[in-house]
Amino acid sequence: MQVLEIDFKDNSLAQALFGEHNSNLRLIEKIFPVEISAVGSRLQVEGIKEDLNQIHNLLQTLQELHKKGYKLTSFDIERAASILKENPSTRLEDIFDDKIYVSPRKKIITPKSLNQKRYIDAIRKHDIVFGIGPAGTGKTYLAMAMAVAALQKDEVRRIILTRPAVEAGEKLGFLPGDLMEKVNPYLRPLYDALNDMLELEKVKDYLAEDVIEVAPLAFMRGRTLNDSFVILDEAQNTTSEQMKMLLTRLGQKSKAVITGDVTQVDLPSDKVSGLIEGEKILKGIDGLAFVNFTDKDVVRHRLVQDIINAYDSKGKKKKRPS
Repeated sequence: MQVLEIDFKDNSLAQALFGEHNSNLRLIEKIFPVEISAVGSRLQVEGIKEDLNQIHNLLQTLQELHKKGYKLTSFDIERAASILKENPSTRLEDIFDDKIYVSPRKKIITPKSLNQKRYIDAIRKHDIVFGIGPAGTGKTYLAMAMAVAALQKDEVRRIILTRPAVEAGEKLGFLPGDLMEKVNPYLRPLYDALNDMLELEKVKDYLAEDVIEVAPLAFMRGRTLNDSFVILDEAQNTTSEQMKMLLTRLGQKSKAVITGDVTQVDLPSDKVSGLIEGEKILKGIDGLAFVNFTDKDVVRHRLVQDIINAYDSKGKKKKRPS
């Protein structure tokens, strides 16, 4: 065993890094097999050399982020430690310094994992990107952030948000209202993400002017989507025909991001998921990218990752036809 000693010489910095009652240090201990003790601004870490090197890297990066004005949360520190544990060669600065500016009055959005960083980079570089993985990994939210940022920078003239209207395991029965009122429950998650990134009045204006269009997938048939940022959400519930239809709508100066979770298919058992099929037949096309997320990328409540693992280990979901 070896010992790493660090004196931050700044009580406010030490408090931000250590957390209340050293709670952040306890999080680091859960990820790395080390023992950490702190007195004032001084820190002592006992463990093997490889782990001490990673923790030294971690603390140095967090210190630099704090100096730049980054408000570190316990989640940030736990996530950073987990990233280094899984990928020791990762440059944490590349992840935490990557900022998506969606609105002057709203928060700046940053990736929270290595795969989220890869996803954002893929969207910047490619015209069509598939984000595939479990719930809570930020697939739709980050795609929405990139779309809003592209709109703000005049890279596109409109955003089109769509998803298939498929009942998720329960029968909803008769829904009152006109056609859009009937399908709005299926599109609610897209509105939620949008409202989180833009001021309410701005969202209303954009929707009224068709700068942002939120519509079920069936409305895309026969159209050519130029100068647009298209997001297809819940793509695991598209049929093969629907997936082909959406991808072939893409016009000039447009991007498309397709998101979905292949373990949450709600199609009838005799229907092939367009997302599952698309992943098999479209890989290798130039200008198109696939980014696969895992439970380690979950950024919701900490229990979500455990819940995903529990269901996966029990094999609750039936295999889909290939």
